[in-house]
Amino acid sequence: MAKSKSTMVFFCQDCGHESSKWMGQCPGCKAWNTFVEERVNIGTKGLSSTVKSGNSIARRAEPSKLSEVSMGSEERTSTRMEELDRVLGGGIVPGSLTLVGGDPGIGKSTLLLQVCQKLAGAGHKVLYLSGEESLRQIKIRANRIGEFNDNLLLLCETNLSVIEETLKEIKPDIAVIDSIQTMYSEEVSAAPGSVSQVRESTNLFLQLAKGMNISIFLVGHVTKEGTVAGPRVLEHMVDTVLYFEGDRHASYRILRGVKNRFGSTNEIGVFEMRGEGLIEVKNPSEFMLNGRPEEASGSVVTCSMEGSRPILLEIQALVCGSNFGIPRRQAIGTDFNRVNLLMAVLEKRVGLQMSGCDAYVNLAGGIRMAEPAIDLGIVMAIVSSFKNRAIDDKIIAFGEVGLSGEVRAVSMAQQRVQEAGKLGFTTCILPAVCLESLKGMEKGMKLIGVRSVRDAIDLI
Repeated sequence: MAKSKSTMVFFCQDCGHESSKWMGQCPGCKAWNTFVEERVNIGTKGLSSTVKSGNSIARRAEPSKLSEVSMGSEERTSTRMEELDRVLGGGIVPGSLTLVGGDPGIGKSTLLLQVCQKLAGAGHKVLYLSGEESLRQIKIRANRIGEFNDNLLLLCETNLSVIEETLKEIKPDIAVIDSIQTMYSEEVSAAPGSVSQVRESTNLFLQLAKGMNISIFLVGHVTKEGTVAGPRVLEHMVDTVLYFEGDRHASYRILRGVKNRFGSTNEIGVFEMRGEGLIEVKNPSEFMLNGRPEEASGSVVTCSMEGSRPILLEIQALVCGSNFGIPRRQAIGTDFNRVNLLMAVLEKRVGLQMSGCDAYVNLAGGIRMAEPAIDLGIVMAIVSSFKNRAIDDKIIAFGEVGLSGEVRAVSMAQQRVQEAGKLGFTTCILPAVCLESLKGMEKGMKLIGVRSVRDAIDLI
């Protein structure tokens, strides 16, 4: 019989590359300082390992022609939460493996427990597996959320062998694992949460999801860099990766799809955290614009697209004289380098001397957006604050600004204008090249096309 022995091996936390010694840079993904040390069991070569058995050869799978592959109707299970269904691509796909990541205390467990409540109420058998909380703690959160029926089963366990037997015995429709970093396999000598344990646990749940047609949700902690803790291969193994974002001091939360094999990765879901749990925000634009100042300089409303959803945002800018030799520039909610680029365009193409001014740009509400369509809104907010002239509250502006000062076309201009009209805006400043596609929408909305930044500034 072949004997086994333990040895120390180094793993890359980003790509899972294995090495017998520590290295500063991973040769696989070129990341720095990502190797961690773990103890693994390996087998020694014995006589029995060199003997081939005819029964050990697996049955070879026959390749199929693409034209012979049949496509059945795609069946999805609705979560009864429109915002979550939007991010998932229409609902939960049977047999899928979904990873939900986010900062501690952001609301991951609350969201999934609410999903379990709605699925159990619809008649689905749901199993909630917790490795971090006791049954009493889950019960306290459940009482705050609402009523639950007997279709929801709870289990506090971290041993993978016990969890596997439970899933095969109960055969639930949906299972929630909270969290993947707490699960461990007795066959792996590493500690729970290590690279080997997380990879082994995810591989087991992947086999159970595909083999038993169970939709499994995995909760994953994130590192200080904002990525899911553990090896990066974890995100490659699952079907869907969702990130729960938001400031812990703000009331809203954003669920963003980073990877989705069954839908788009551009959609977002917006929730508001309340005492009774997470409440869906059906109209994020109205929510983000709540509390806008009236007749204040440096405030402009723009529109950004997240997937197929237009979201109106308030951009605030503050430009004032600098007391030091080097002016200070700061951007909150958008790309800092993009703001510096736009200010350089204003100095070169328009002639505004802002080299001796401090500039601060903020996307009100704490949301983060990086779409180029908000460039024109940032430019107009900076000029409004620099000239100390307020812009009409019923004006909205969007468009991409180039280095020559030109205002370039953006996608889905019709959806942006329609969303602005719903919230009572009467004037829209947009790229002139987009006017051709907006014929017939002049009723109730004044459309002003601009070809350069100078044209937009002359309007204000």
